[in-house]
Amino acid sequence: MEQWILHQKSADFKEWASALNVDPLIAKILRNRGITDLSEARSFLYGTAAEQHDPFLMKDMDLLTDRLLEALEQGLKIRVMGDYDVDGVTSSYILVKGLQLLGGDADAVIPHRIRDGYGLNPSMTERAAEDGVKLILTCDNGIAAVAAIARAKELGIETLVTDHHQVPYETDEAGNRKEILPPAAAVVDPHRSDCPYPFKEICGAMIAYKVMQALKQKTGDRLSEDAMDEFLQFAALGTVCDVMPLLNENRNIVRSGIESMKHTKNIGLRSLMRANALDPSKLSCYTLGFVLGPCINATGRLESASTALQLMLETNERDALMLAEEIKTLNDTRKEMTQEGTERGIRYVEEHHLEDRDVYVIDLPGTHESIAGIIAGKLRERYAHPVFVLTDGETCVKGSGRSIDAYHMFEHMTEVKDCFLKFGGHALAAGLSMEREMIPVLDKALNEHSGLTPEDFRNKVYIDAAMPFSYATRELAEQLQALEPVGTGNPTPLFALKDVHFLSAARFGEGGKYLRFTVRTDAPGTVQLTYFGDGDGFEEALKRRYPDASLEALERGGCDYPLPVTYEVSLNTYRGETKVQFLLRNVS
Repeated sequence: MEQWILHQKSADFKEWASALNVDPLIAKILRNRGITDLSEARSFLYGTAAEQHDPFLMKDMDLLTDRLLEALEQGLKIRVMGDYDVDGVTSSYILVKGLQLLGGDADAVIPHRIRDGYGLNPSMTERAAEDGVKLILTCDNGIAAVAAIARAKELGIETLVTDHHQVPYETDEAGNRKEILPPAAAVVDPHRSDCPYPFKEICGAMIAYKVMQALKQKTGDRLSEDAMDEFLQFAALGTVCDVMPLLNENRNIVRSGIESMKHTKNIGLRSLMRANALDPSKLSCYTLGFVLGPCINATGRLESASTALQLMLETNERDALMLAEEIKTLNDTRKEMTQEGTERGIRYVEEHHLEDRDVYVIDLPGTHESIAGIIAGKLRERYAHPVFVLTDGETCVKGSGRSIDAYHMFEHMTEVKDCFLKFGGHALAAGLSMEREMIPVLDKALNEHSGLTPEDFRNKVYIDAAMPFSYATRELAEQLQALEPVGTGNPTPLFALKDVHFLSAARFGEGGKYLRFTVRTDAPGTVQLTYFGDGDGFEEALKRRYPDASLEALERGGCDYPLPVTYEVSLNTYRGETKVQFLLRNVS
């Protein structure tokens, strides 16, 4: 069962509404997002990409950019070392393109997921030495690459690290933590305990963008505004796809980056939009996170993310479109594999009775290791438990984890680190490799010390306000659009009503998979409530209150089933006419 939670944060909403020229409900939603003062609220609604924190507030940023400029002046060969997800590809693009525009002898290498594994490793540094590389610049990885960076040092290669992942640490007998930084010439990571940067929740592409901002400050016009505008687009793409909270400077970057991307001059991005039949004028967080991003990720999952980077660097329209079509085809294959793997995971949960456990450790040998994280995420959504999905890699077991808010995955993995050959991640997601015989040891250890309670496993639905349908005018719906972009940290506003009488239902869409309900409340007249969710799930909730009720009966009409609901408000334009639309999200 879901737990519905009504936000109860207080403020002088009328004062905020007057100062911001919005409805008091908008002020209440802003307060629900953790905003505490008017200046912050004004920036949230009307901020621009110019409202950012100084990149030099990051520990070692000055040192790192000075060293890069020295390497450029000396003509040293520089290699950018990225990662095989969207954040890794976008941050690699920003850095290698920026260094090339500054006249640098720079290339980029992205590890192969299966052959190389995550992040910089000693064999990659050895290949860099063979290629004459004198300086390695990491992005979206490196904070845990102690051995690889030590090997680079032995080979006469200097390393600069830019990363956004948690810093590895060890705990002494007194329980004190000591961070373990790699032996690099500079380490830029906002999660360093000694880093004063005021907003920690930024992705690798954002840090790469900050590096370019810092270099622009030091070099003047050598990086053009057009180049910085393009880097802004890639920072926005990385932020959305790495599921960073859309708050603080992330929000301004994403809002401005999406607007800029609608007119992008990057041939690769344009081709990927075209291959997916996207209208650039309608780009949103959804299209970045669920259309473009998965295509880029598919290259790193099933082949090599170098293909996606090549697409972004491509300057020939025809070649770019061919690459984009190949990438889309890869993503279609990935979708099919994910569906099959998720179904296997559900069967595993049922056959092994994992409902009795706090943490689900699911062993799916034969599943492609690259989609373990996606499957873990889907199972986490279904069961509201932390989930690890394990499969066979080339030499050992590989796995990915996805967590719930109450369970800091990286910290709990650190407590049982002897179970792993290698691991890394953060609060809600992690990756690992381990020996097969350690799986039962891991399963037992994680479940014995999870610290979780039954309450932690209830899906929590946060409601912004109890609001009658009649309050949702077109003017309010337009003001709600000012809260875009929505996503992690800034969810779509959600409203609730206690007694909504379901009178009838009609199916629409391909195969009749969607539903449109006619409902009424105590107010006069009826309202259309559109539902894009699972029809079986709705019927199950309906039967909990009315055992004899059914969707079939609602389709016949003449019913009256009062139900509490949550809903969203949007504007829908059809045949030139724009109307307020109510979207059903939950019933109880």
